[in-house]
Amino acid sequence: MSTQAAEFKTAARRVTADLNHRALIQTAMGQYEPKRDQNRALFQNWEQARLLASGIKWDALNHLDSLLEQFSSNLESRGAKVHWAGDAEEARQIIVGICRDKQARCVVKSKAMTGEEIHINEALEAAGMNVVESDLGEFIVQLRNEAPYHIVFPAMHLTRGQIRKTFQDKLGDAPSEEPEQLTMVARRVLRKTYLQADVGITGANFAVADPGVVSITENEGNARLTAALPKTMITLVGIEKVVPRFEDLALFLPMLATMGAGQLMSGYNTLYGGPRQPGESDGPQDYHVVLLDNNRSQVLADPEQRDALRCIRCGACLNVCPVYRHVGGHTYNTTYPGPIGSVITPDLRGAEEWGHLANASSLCGACSEVCPVRIDLHHHLLQIRRNLGSRKPSLFQAAAFKIAAAVFNSRFLWKLLTKGGRFGQRFHKLIRGTRIDPAYVWTQSRDLPPVAPQSFKEYWRARR
Repeated sequence: MSTQAAEFKTAARRVTADLNHRALIQTAMGQYEPKRDQNRALFQNWEQARLLASGIKWDALNHLDSLLEQFSSNLESRGAKVHWAGDAEEARQIIVGICRDKQARCVVKSKAMTGEEIHINEALEAAGMNVVESDLGEFIVQLRNEAPYHIVFPAMHLTRGQIRKTFQDKLGDAPSEEPEQLTMVARRVLRKTYLQADVGITGANFAVADPGVVSITENEGNARLTAALPKTMITLVGIEKVVPRFEDLALFLPMLATMGAGQLMSGYNTLYGGPRQPGESDGPQDYHVVLLDNNRSQVLADPEQRDALRCIRCGACLNVCPVYRHVGGHTYNTTYPGPIGSVITPDLRGAEEWGHLANASSLCGACSEVCPVRIDLHHHLLQIRRNLGSRKPSLFQAAAFKIAAAVFNSRFLWKLLTKGGRFGQRFHKLIRGTRIDPAYVWTQSRDLPPVAPQSFKEYWRARR
């Protein structure tokens, strides 16, 4: 078992035993689902919309090389600088290099899962810069030194009381647990940061090739301030985020809002096409776009896994996943949790260490059913399991399979084993964990039904 797999199991046992935590997550999900369904019903034909969105993204993936060149060329024609990063290390070097060239001391950053993916905050801090997250949820988890809990709702796992205590401990200001009061505390801190920041870093929801613009969707306006006030703006975007035409946003923006947050349309949808142009009153003086590969090309080259790159990071699959709703986001210990994370993380970070995530699924298919771009997620999980299962087993696994095969192929051994089960249950208290560490006992959170006093064959023989 890999280190990550062992850590996942340990964390899952701890979180599933925390009923208060699970109730908090279930409540948050329960508030999201009615809004999602209500706004999804406003589409004239939701299934046709999914089919169209899936087709657009698939076409973009099949022409990714030419679309990226078109996107880059159009951006650079307006004075932007486009950088190509083959992996996380190269992306970090590019961004840190830009910030050093600008002699940046303070960097403000809006929500960017690609930033979490390459650990850009840690790289900038190691270079002596102060980095502040401007998204409210990201700001809260940054103060707590935690990773985001969810792709869309980073602080979903926290209560108002926990957030207030965090603000009291870290900021020395938290008048009450009321959301408006807590928001005002964060706003006072962040407004100063916007004015002090030398560089603003953003992610992107879509990169539109035809006009050469970046589309950013948000609800707080923090990304706009991150882009408008600092003199230098950097956008970090995965290469799979490209869509061909500007009119494609007419479908993807309401679809992202509906499935991501249960909204008809997000509060702010902004397009960035370069640095401040003559006659414009705001915007950065320098604009840099970093196109991140980081093993996405390898996924693109895999005919089985390629369509996972259609993902628009709405988080809908997390919201319906029964495993995610029980073990929570931090248990996955990776940038992208839930079903989509279990599919793409082994591809992006290595199946040997991260393939265990494919087993964190009941294969109920709810994720595939809800995905707005029709990614067949549960079949991807099966494919990853198959690929891992085809590898040479360990000596212990090989021995276990041989013993099982011998028992299953022997009528005498099978009968002996089933009869022995009745005797074995006399040690049920030992199995339940009264004499060994209960944290590692399967029956600690489950009932073990008693073995029937008579097998079906014995019952049939007696009746006959």
